[in-house]
Amino acid sequence: MDEFLPGFTGRLKSAVAGAAGAPLVFLGNFEVEEVWAQGEHTLPRFSAASGSAVVNRMDEFALLLAGEGDHVVLKTAPDEAYLAYLRELGLALPTVHVVAEQDAQRNVTEDILRDPALPAVLTGLAGQGCRLFPHGVSVLEEELCRRTGMEIAGSPADLCKSVNSKIYSRRVADELGLRQPAGWVCETVDELGEALGHARKLLAQGRRTVVKEAFGVSGKGIVVLENERWMDRVHRMVGQKVARSGEDRIAFTVEEWVPHQGDLNYQFTVGHDGAVHFDFVKRAVTEGGVHKGHRIPAALGPSRLAAVRSAAELLGKRLAADGYAGVVGVDALLDEADGVWPVLEINARNNMSTYQVRLQEQFVGPGMTALARHYPVRLERELDFAGFRRILGDALLTAPGGSGLLVNNFATVNAGGRVRPDEAYDGRLYGIVVAASAAELTALDEDITARLVAEGVSHAR
Repeated sequence: MDEFLPGFTGRLKSAVAGAAGAPLVFLGNFEVEEVWAQGEHTLPRFSAASGSAVVNRMDEFALLLAGEGDHVVLKTAPDEAYLAYLRELGLALPTVHVVAEQDAQRNVTEDILRDPALPAVLTGLAGQGCRLFPHGVSVLEEELCRRTGMEIAGSPADLCKSVNSKIYSRRVADELGLRQPAGWVCETVDELGEALGHARKLLAQGRRTVVKEAFGVSGKGIVVLENERWMDRVHRMVGQKVARSGEDRIAFTVEEWVPHQGDLNYQFTVGHDGAVHFDFVKRAVTEGGVHKGHRIPAALGPSRLAAVRSAAELLGKRLAADGYAGVVGVDALLDEADGVWPVLEINARNNMSTYQVRLQEQFVGPGMTALARHYPVRLERELDFAGFRRILGDALLTAPGGSGLLVNNFATVNAGGRVRPDEAYDGRLYGIVVAASAAELTALDEDITARLVAEGVSHAR
């Protein structure tokens, strides 16, 4: 079976809504883990959190997962020139609905719930048989469904939260006999103390460990235990939080930080009928230790690919037994001996890569290669898509079968400008670089970066 099979959106609809042509309302409520984590104890924060304004505008990714006959709700209307560009590529787009008043610090679901008129529009769509398909299901999306009469296409919030927990990942991997880094589940302060005792022994052997929040996301909610002083500090501060709250249940894991050759992300879809479909596996690209994007295809050897697919089948059946239906993304590691650590954590939601599959099917043909990534930008004032198109020039992909950058989210470019309109702000230009060879891909990537720097809209090198 190929890594990428045609008709992903149709397969997804069949899995979560019972028919390939079922109409869906897509929501890009990214970092839904923030909602799942409410009421949970957190780790001490030793660094600043990333800005939410750009993350909340990642909602525009949903525009390219939905198709004709579907609907998508966005925080602001897409740039008209950007929409024209997508149509120029031959992409059929959904009907777009926009909230009346967006707040940069809220996700799209929160904006809808505060909208005086949009819930009534969604009630009308529910009457036409539309179901809600969010990035992830939390109590906020369930509240939206209660107000509108719309059904969730997928699983309920409590099940999604449970499956997404890193505690669930560890326990299920142990149950299925899937290889994972050494680690311990911590649901009380005493269990955290015991786990840190194990971590001290690993530290004495020169091995690193980390402590993670069960619902941490995007590098937040994780502390590297560099030395015993850090272990003592984490244990003490968590204990103090628990004592003040009166709630003694915690949800953390302590794990070994294993040496590895690379990071993988793979996805499978579980249907309401229990069927499991392997969607793809991608290999992360890093530069100076910083995540840069994903290479397409992953170029894994037969044994590694077989290990990933076998793990996906086992996990999918196990999740189906728990009643879960929907998209599942799993983070994995490549070891240093041609093997795989197939379960680092399970994500019961869409993944960044989910929003790329439809585009891969149409624009990354046989023999082609691609890199899904974002380019950091820094702007003094808002720059529209026409301006970026001028900067990118012939490096922009303009037709199927060609090479260049396919922009798959433009809203994140100017999102920061809505927070501090009189100051310079950071943004991200998301896209998929498509090329006929690895050498051409590298050259295109470097050329795009150089053009952005030369125009003064990026400081990246």
